[in-house]
Amino acid sequence: MVKLSSINPQPKTICAIDASTNSLAFAIFEGEDLKSVGKINFTGATTYNKVADACAKAEAVFKLFNIEAVVIEHTVFMNSPKTAADLALVQGALLGGMALAGVKTIRSTNPIAWQTFIGNGRLTHAEKAKIRVSSPERSDSWYKNQEREFRKQRTIRFVNTIYNKKIEDNDVADAVGIGHYAISNWQKLS
Repeated sequence: MVKLSSINPQPKTICAIDASTNSLAFAIFEGEDLKSVGKINFTGATTYNKVADACAKAEAVFKLFNIEAVVIEHTVFMNSPKTAADLALVQGALLGGMALAGVKTIRSTNPIAWQTFIGNGRLTHAEKAKIRVSSPERSDSWYKNQEREFRKQRTIRFVNTIYNKKIEDNDVADAVGIGHYAISNWQKLS
């Protein structure tokens, strides 16, 4: 029987990223050790200017840290087609920057997979009810925003507890969460 780990060995250095249309948060792992975290913001007057900036900055960051492999979230459906298209452009630019920097392996994970792995799956009915009871008569969009914020804080608490850090930025915490999942589930990544 052939072991998948011998065909597809886990790289020594993995960079997990959380990308948005405006920034790239990253977490660099050597083995199971979290070595570095950070966030770079993209600048530009238009989406296309930001895309060019994203490519240049991604290339610089990945060269600086000599990254072997990158793990990124699968893109997911959003309510805004424009935001989805802009994110696709930025992620394409990031992939181009990674390639220019010599990154050999790029993998992805489903957001709910890593979130569930760290204990931050979808809110339960009880958790949603608690938010509604504590702040009655708000709009559905207000409740959705509170639920998102609750989950962001839960990820931050997890990361700070497991890695003994004081991370406050939810995008950086997401990158660490993605990396935490990746180093434990390398063979499951696509």
